[in-house]
Amino acid sequence: MINFLDLKTINSTYRDEILTAITRVVDSGWYIMGKELTEFENEFANYNNVKHCIGVANGLDALELILRAWKEMGLLKNGDEVLVPSNTYIASILAVSENGLVPVLVEPDLKSFNITINNIKEKISSRTKVILPVHLYGAACPMGEITDFAKKNNLLILEDCAQAHGAAIKGKKVGCWGDASGFSFYPGKNLGALGDAGAITTNDDTLAEVLFALRNYGSHKKYENKYKGTNSRLDEMQAAILKIKLNYLNEDNEKRRQIALKYIKGINNNSLILPDFPNDEFSHVWHLFVVRTSKRDELQKYLLENDIQTLVHYPIPPHQQKAYGEMKNYDFPISQLLHNEVISLPMDPTLTDQSVNRVIDVLNRWDR
Repeated sequence: MINFLDLKTINSTYRDEILTAITRVVDSGWYIMGKELTEFENEFANYNNVKHCIGVANGLDALELILRAWKEMGLLKNGDEVLVPSNTYIASILAVSENGLVPVLVEPDLKSFNITINNIKEKISSRTKVILPVHLYGAACPMGEITDFAKKNNLLILEDCAQAHGAAIKGKKVGCWGDASGFSFYPGKNLGALGDAGAITTNDDTLAEVLFALRNYGSHKKYENKYKGTNSRLDEMQAAILKIKLNYLNEDNEKRRQIALKYIKGINNNSLILPDFPNDEFSHVWHLFVVRTSKRDELQKYLLENDIQTLVHYPIPPHQQKAYGEMKNYDFPISQLLHNEVISLPMDPTLTDQSVNRVIDVLNRWDR
């Protein structure tokens, strides 16, 4: 079986280093808010060329806490609108509604899967306060155009970088274009922990100060609580593991690019719509390699019969989820088409040439 994602093999690459780090943390006797977290925050901030990194418990918390902090700072209030892609994973939208804000869904581009400046302009209103671009599948949104538009209209930008660690535009990484950014280190991400973990990046000193408190019960100093905060802290064990894996992130991303390039050059089945391999200006990190077909269920069954595992990201669009029943009558034809057609092929930096070639061969033999 060619697995969609082989986490066991991925992490075995760093096994000795990880075990050494775990032993170091266990022997230290300090497991929350210690040296490992501070070092990882500094290293991840440097990697993304930003001033601040705030480690949190997971990617959803990262997005939620940024919006919450802006409310504490008086930049947002209940009922303000946040523009968010209609085809994103539901976490991006949950962060908005959890803060008493209104998610306004924006259709994506059919080829890139990401929102565009033109689609953003169609949804802008006097109540719009935040643009939340999601760098879906590892491809960067057109942040130059989005940031220019946001500045002219006095809008905040919150980047959702959960799938795009290391992606860049003209060498400038995602995570430093907006006013703040949220990252997930869920185990299957390009930079994955061995459990839940997340982080926030920003160049805003005031925002960082608020966030350092909000993640820790609203406290900068023990037993003194400035805000009604929460408990969302990246623990020492995960921080130590992430420090190790960050050293290999660029190398692993390049392996993903080479696999994606092989797929694009090798797959010649006209029944499939392949993603574009971006030009040198955009650095795609291929968290997922997503193709489209109107016969997705048939293709997935066919591939499984040939011992190739695939996944669908995502089968149900957010506006059709029961959680957002108030949106059930909304019409997002592009998003609905994508959710009906997308299927993700095996993609991870440990895939062998033999496995990649087999996926290509089996796909080319598929006769719908």
